[in-house]
Amino acid sequence: MPPAPRSGTEPAATGFGLPRTARLRSQREFRRVYGRGTRAHGKLLIVVALRTRGGHRLGLAVSRENGTAVRRNKLKRVLREAFRLERPTLAGAFDLVLIPRPREGKLLLAEARHELVQLVARLAAEPQDGRGGKGRRRGRRGGREGRSARDEAPEASGP
Repeated sequence: MPPAPRSGTEPAATGFGLPRTARLRSQREFRRVYGRGTRAHGKLLIVVALRTRGGHRLGLAVSRENGTAVRRNKLKRVLREAFRLERPTLAGAFDLVLIPRPREGKLLLAEARHELVQLVARLAAEPQDGRGGKGRRRGRRGGREGRSARDEAPEASGP
């Protein structure tokens, strides 16, 4: 006997998607990874990774340089699928932000999977320094350092 048609109130079949617990979802989480994470650059992707105690989580940052909304969404679907398939085999435990490099042509799933595994393995092999990055400090400390007198003087108006 065929199954009854779905009424629309029943939940969709699950099990193959990426669970919410495996995603970076808030701006705060993205900022933490960008601020304290380390980067690995490949031909297709830039990976920003921050070591964690749990499993891997994924965030995507696809800029308009990558094309129209349709193309950007396709890139996100391919990268999400690459992460979903490779997640059990990835080295270490990281919060990852994947940034695809702008390029012509399609991003093939096999290429994305291969480069993702390579870049995460490279990041996992780097020594952990306790501060979650390469020890770089960004921004100014103290607020006014590095300013010249010219920057502080008000604009002179004409006669």
